[in-house]
Amino acid sequence: MVRVGQRVPNFELEVYYPTTKTFGKVSLEDFMRERRWLVLFFYPADFTFVCPTELADLAEHYDELTKMGVEVISVSTDTKYTHLAWQTTEKLLEKVRYPMGADPAGKVSRLFGVYDEDTGLALRGTFIINPEGVLVGSEVNYYNVGRNAEELVRKMKANVYLMSHPDEACPAKWEEGKKTLKPSPELVGKVYTALQE
Repeated sequence: MVRVGQRVPNFELEVYYPTTKTFGKVSLEDFMRERRWLVLFFYPADFTFVCPTELADLAEHYDELTKMGVEVISVSTDTKYTHLAWQTTEKLLEKVRYPMGADPAGKVSRLFGVYDEDTGLALRGTFIINPEGVLVGSEVNYYNVGRNAEELVRKMKANVYLMSHPDEACPAKWEEGKKTLKPSPELVGKVYTALQE
């Protein structure tokens, strides 16, 4: 299982492309060659209840994410054919334009530690991989708690900013344009003061 801070080994996924209603294959290497960020958005299953609300929420923020150089792939253990059927029948998914990954054998879900051996489903996991192939963000929820794509956007803005400002750190609730921190001996015990300046 890959952990935050580690390089992610290459993997492949079959995908369904909602915009063209076609199928294809992607690999992590594809995105690394293009120097793009990748967000893997695991969810339990198609034709369920919380899942379409999450994917619809993510679709509302997809343009903002792609403008930052991010590709998003939603992933479940369903097949690409099930993705096609679900996306074309569930009204909540009509705005989904990101690729929908099929992981029926659970290989990629196991790699990221979200595969539930008892159910054959993936937990709700969000993973951020930087353009160098390093896992820099990980969030896992149980089946019954949906995620908020606005928080994913905030985390992505912070990660993109920090990639070009590696000597800085983003405090809690950091938003684009707000004050960052520069860890140093002088900052120890004086974070409050630094944030007020």
